[in-house]
Amino acid sequence: MIHTFLCKLEHLLALGGVKKDVTLLVISGLALIISIFHPFALPFDPAWIAIILCGIPIILEAIIGLVTEFDIKADVLVSLALIASICIGEDFAAGEVAFIMQLGALLEEMTVAKARAGIEKLVHLTPQTARVLQNGAETIMPAEQVSVGDILRVLPGESIPVDGIILSGQTSINQAVMTGESLPVDKTVGDEVSSGTVNQFGAFDMQATKVGADSSIQRMIRLVQSADAGKAKIVSTADRWATWIVVIALTAAALTWLITGQMIRAVTILVVFCPCALVLATPTAIMAAIGNATKHGFLVREGDALERLAQVTKVAFDKTGTLTYGAPKVIAVKSSSDTSNNVLYSLVASAEQLSEHPLGKAIVGCFQEDTGLPLQSVSEFQMLPGRGVSAVVDGKQVLAGNQEMLHEQNITVPSTDAASYLEQGCTVIYAAVNRIFAGYIVLSDTMRAESADMIRALEAIGVQPVLLTGDHENAAAHIANQLHIREVHANCLPEDKLHYIDDCQNAGNPICMIGDGVNDAPALKKAMVGIAMGGIGSDIAVDAADIALVDDEIKEFPHLLALSKRMMRTIRINLSFSMGLNFLAIVLAMVGILNPVVGALVHNAGSVLVIIHSALLLHWRKHS
Repeated sequence: MIHTFLCKLEHLLALGGVKKDVTLLVISGLALIISIFHPFALPFDPAWIAIILCGIPIILEAIIGLVTEFDIKADVLVSLALIASICIGEDFAAGEVAFIMQLGALLEEMTVAKARAGIEKLVHLTPQTARVLQNGAETIMPAEQVSVGDILRVLPGESIPVDGIILSGQTSINQAVMTGESLPVDKTVGDEVSSGTVNQFGAFDMQATKVGADSSIQRMIRLVQSADAGKAKIVSTADRWATWIVVIALTAAALTWLITGQMIRAVTILVVFCPCALVLATPTAIMAAIGNATKHGFLVREGDALERLAQVTKVAFDKTGTLTYGAPKVIAVKSSSDTSNNVLYSLVASAEQLSEHPLGKAIVGCFQEDTGLPLQSVSEFQMLPGRGVSAVVDGKQVLAGNQEMLHEQNITVPSTDAASYLEQGCTVIYAAVNRIFAGYIVLSDTMRAESADMIRALEAIGVQPVLLTGDHENAAAHIANQLHIREVHANCLPEDKLHYIDDCQNAGNPICMIGDGVNDAPALKKAMVGIAMGGIGSDIAVDAADIALVDDEIKEFPHLLALSKRMMRTIRINLSFSMGLNFLAIVLAMVGILNPVVGALVHNAGSVLVIIHSALLLHWRKHS
């Protein structure tokens, strides 16, 4: 019964939030100032306001931790110092200790991110209904009721409810949820499709092969959940050392009392050994570093993310949208001898102006940007799902699409150098004018201008870059060669990225993951630190990450790594200073030089110095 009561009390103490804590600290701080100067007569010492508002929650937390979990934290020693100070009438010392400790707790609380809703958003991606064909009739039913072997119909714009194989129809599927690649993939009879991916253009019939918990989107949800549960959290340094601090302080106080017979010296030892500066050492440095990171475009969503980042030895990058812009650009126009490059470019762009396909839109946008010329009028426009487009432009019939479309139209495609572009991971759009092959247009995802310098800066500080991408080998190898990334893993599904991250960390190589897609969410969760592209990144990736890069400018990532290491150095200096000051003060208290009030002021001065030292991180930047 006592255990249950204390657990409920602990829940009540947690209510109220940061605003309540700030209000209590302001009131307590004013009360302590009044206690020092006594500007007017009061029937009680105002320090009691700080004792009640700040001290009682500390004492209750200490009792709850001891009784429910036998957990000795820093608040146990603080409670002892509070009670001992009150017993000998040193009210100000008790109030000041309580105030400093609650200030440290508030700073720590402010560095902890709020609960995130990434898994809920993944659940919302799960299709709720399915169109099932039974005896020639179409029935809409809940997706969870679909069985293996059922025949389903998927219309343009709908999410695929279960995993399966296409039986009839041609289409293009947006597979960004699973692979992270922004361009749709053409699908036809016999091809596999995954739940949660989006059918963009053509209707098709499919047979269900994996349903319910076995479907791709449900496996993704489980991956994110398991990765989050497996990530260890860093324990507060003050709490980690609390047991030893309590033992040392109590032993020193007891021996001093026994040897000198003076209770006031024993109480002074408890006051000066109160780990205020120790408690402030970490959160103040973290908050200053977070402020620095924010100025460079990083939103730190987890309080201990920078502590973990300082440990990483590898950084895994997704390709599309992270190292590249994630948007295809026309990089070459190759026409046949009968047509000039500019004419071919104009004809294909004009034919594509009514297309909803991302490649078609990219050709139109690049043509207008590259030439500044207007598009020609079109007629008889036809979208051919999974193939391309057909249109009449300036009286000429234009076909633009993949090689299969031209073959189906009995148009001969002569030998070209398009293969060299395909080997680099580019996309080739073939074109025919009046049923005669006219050439092709090459599109490629373009690398971010800052990627090469960023990778070089990482290697300069001893961190190994790794490329993890859902793209195929050619595209991955092309980008990796440009950036001189030696370790490359292509064709990665979400579970592949997660397993690589897990294997690295099990081998003692803490790793940071940087990505932008839904498919990166499990790896972002599992990694020692997950960083999401906040601008172009999916909401689910951002929710899964510890840090979000607000402006997508990855050039500042080496600064973030260096900042995290500098922050840990600052924390170690803070800890060494605060512990050294405590031991010096305890010696002075033993010999009677310090009394409780002076002792409280000394360790208060130590807390101020710790805060000032941490504040230097706000404007720190490594000089190259």
